[in-house]
Amino acid sequence: MKTIIYYFTGTGNSLAAAKKIAESLGDTEIVPIATFRDTAGRITPDADRIGIVCPVYFSGLPVMVASFAERFDPASAGYLFAVVTHGGGGGAAALRQLDGILKDKAGRGLDAGFAVSMPGNYILMYESPAGEKRDRLLAAADAEFEAIAARVRKGERLKLPYAPLTGLIKAVMYPRFLARVHGDDRRFTVDERCTSCGTCAAVCPAGNIEMVDGRPVWNHRCELCCGCIHLCPAKAIQAGKATEGWGRYRHPDVTVADMENQRGA
Repeated sequence: MKTIIYYFTGTGNSLAAAKKIAESLGDTEIVPIATFRDTAGRITPDADRIGIVCPVYFSGLPVMVASFAERFDPASAGYLFAVVTHGGGGGAAALRQLDGILKDKAGRGLDAGFAVSMPGNYILMYESPAGEKRDRLLAAADAEFEAIAARVRKGERLKLPYAPLTGLIKAVMYPRFLARVHGDDRRFTVDERCTSCGTCAAVCPAGNIEMVDGRPVWNHRCELCCGCIHLCPAKAIQAGKATEGWGRYRHPDVTVADMENQRGA
C-alpha cells in the first residue's frame, strides 16, 4: 500500500517522526509541505494512505501547514492520519484544527490523529531540554512512533483526542500568535560571530531570510519555527539577551542538509 507523508519541521522533530513512521510502514514517500509554499491551486495526492506530520505552535498549526490543509484534497486516500509533535501540550487542539479545515475544504476529516511529546524548541520563551531529559523524551517518542505506525498499518479509525483546557488555551493564545507570527522575526539579531555561511537562509522553510553583505536579513514572512537560531553553527543569531546563554537544539537523527532539503532545493 502506497503512503505519502507530508511534513513541516523547524528543528527536525517532525521530520524525524515522519522518517521513523515511514520506515516502519514501508513504501512511503516523504514530501515537505514547504515545497508547496509558492504554488497555487489544489493539492491532490495519489496514494492509498496519507499522513500529515507537523509541530504544534501555541496549541495550533503552523501557518504554512494550515494554508496547506486549506488547499489539500485527499479524496483518493482510503486512510488519512496526522501526527503532531509538541514540547508542552496542545496536540489535541491542533489535531482538531486540522480536522476542521479538512472537513470544511475537502469534505472529509482525519481517520486518526496522534500527539507526541518531544523536546520543545521555542527559544523565544525557553531553553530546549538537553542531556538525559532530552534523551528520555526522544526514546519515548520513538516508541510512540512505532506504536502509531502499527495502528496506521492496520487502518485503525480513532476518535481524535479531546482536551478542553488546551482548546481554551488555543482560543486565547493562537490568535495572538497569528497576529504577530510573520513580523516577530524582528526579534532576531546577528552578532559578530556570524561567518556568513548562509545556513540560516538555506534552512528557512519560508524562504524568509536573505544574505545581504554577508549577514542574514529577515523579511517578515516568518513561521517562527526557530530553525535559523537553532541551526546556526556559530550560535551567532540571538532573540534577546537570554538566548546568548541558552543551548541550541536539533533532532540528533536529522542533519542540516535534511533541513535545507525541506524547500526542495
